[in-house]
Amino acid sequence: MAEKAQSRNSRIEAGIKRREKASRAGHKELKPGQRKFDPVEVVLASGTGRLARLLPIKYARMAASPYAFFRGAVGLMAADLARLPHSGIDVQLCGDAHVQNLGSYAAPDGRLLFDFNDFDETICGPWEWDVKRMAASIVLAGREAGHKAAGCEAATEAFLERYIEFIDDFSRQPVLIAARHQIHRERKASAVSAALRQSERAAPADVLAKFTEETARGERRFRANRPVFWRVRGEEARQVLASLDVYRQSLRPDSLHLFGLFRPLDVGFKIVGTGSVGMRDYIVLMEGNGPGDYLFLQIKQEMPSAWAPYLRGVAYPQEGRRAAEGQRAIQPLSDVLLGWTAFGGHEYLVRQMNDHKGGIDIGKLRGSGLESLAEVAGELMARGHARSGDACMIRGYCGSGTKLVKALRQFAAHYADQTEADYKAFTGAVKRGKIKTAEIDG
Repeated sequence: MAEKAQSRNSRIEAGIKRREKASRAGHKELKPGQRKFDPVEVVLASGTGRLARLLPIKYARMAASPYAFFRGAVGLMAADLARLPHSGIDVQLCGDAHVQNLGSYAAPDGRLLFDFNDFDETICGPWEWDVKRMAASIVLAGREAGHKAAGCEAATEAFLERYIEFIDDFSRQPVLIAARHQIHRERKASAVSAALRQSERAAPADVLAKFTEETARGERRFRANRPVFWRVRGEEARQVLASLDVYRQSLRPDSLHLFGLFRPLDVGFKIVGTGSVGMRDYIVLMEGNGPGDYLFLQIKQEMPSAWAPYLRGVAYPQEGRRAAEGQRAIQPLSDVLLGWTAFGGHEYLVRQMNDHKGGIDIGKLRGSGLESLAEVAGELMARGHARSGDACMIRGYCGSGTKLVKALRQFAAHYADQTEADYKAFTGAVKRGKIKTAEIDG
């Protein structure tokens, strides 16, 4: 029998009581002296299970800047936050919350949305872990964009205040209204509107031309574009295509019918992102109603979330399923072809490779761009946490927000400083030859 739901007021009171477990003012603490690990070794350990030949590319991308290092070192932040007290109020974490994990893409109905777009690290855990990671990313991205300390501080405060404001709103709204909340002011944010314009300009034909070519027989095949993309053939390609039978079992009946109208034409391998480099990432080119009706299906390896070692009693039998179901829990609108599969001893998330995708350009975060993006991030994160957790408990814990905003703002600045120190240690290891890097374009 399902547990009986408590009243709104009792849930708020339960949130207030969680302050005894982790005080709001205490969130400013980082306690770097309590670290019992070498940050470089933690980063290197995250390469386990990845394609070793691709890791030098990952490390080269991480060496580009402190913010890039932060993007690729989510396991390091997980180890740091696990040392500190937390509220114990769980939500479905995005897991890798940073400003460039926000972007625009086409919704199932064709509308352009702005939201979180990567859920490799999603897991059920304390809400403030997401908030702290996003806040630190705002400081680091702001510094990279040329902001002084005051500008980074203002943007961090804007993110935190917007998060708490919307958690309060969602705690007062009908549950189902809050769960399907969509933001409507995103075009006022310069970085967001730039991403949306990028999505608007993108067309399926652009993706087709970039990744494929027409053979002498008039058939579409992936083109070679090493070292960032290449065709997959032989037994490896056969395993990828055979895994689609397992994937079909993860689809809803209506999605299964639609997918059944496509046939596979070719298989490719793509190097993506910073944190994801080294993961096996396959692209399947599929054709529907003849030439001109193409679908790019991404089959992306998933490993246990970097947060998993620090969360007791949290286990997932299939990592691709963890990522898919985590995304569905956070977002009101998800890819209709979202699913999972497994082959070759590895587990995979399956989704469409969106042909209307727009990302955040750090250059657009100068001036008011950082603060306006931070406000959107706060609203989106609050919506995801309200959908997957209990907005009333979080609201009770946060209170008016004044004390918490000050503490988390201080934490974000301290963690950005710590990241810059860790980055220096990382790049020092690169210079000494302990870490091998390989530069590539794309």
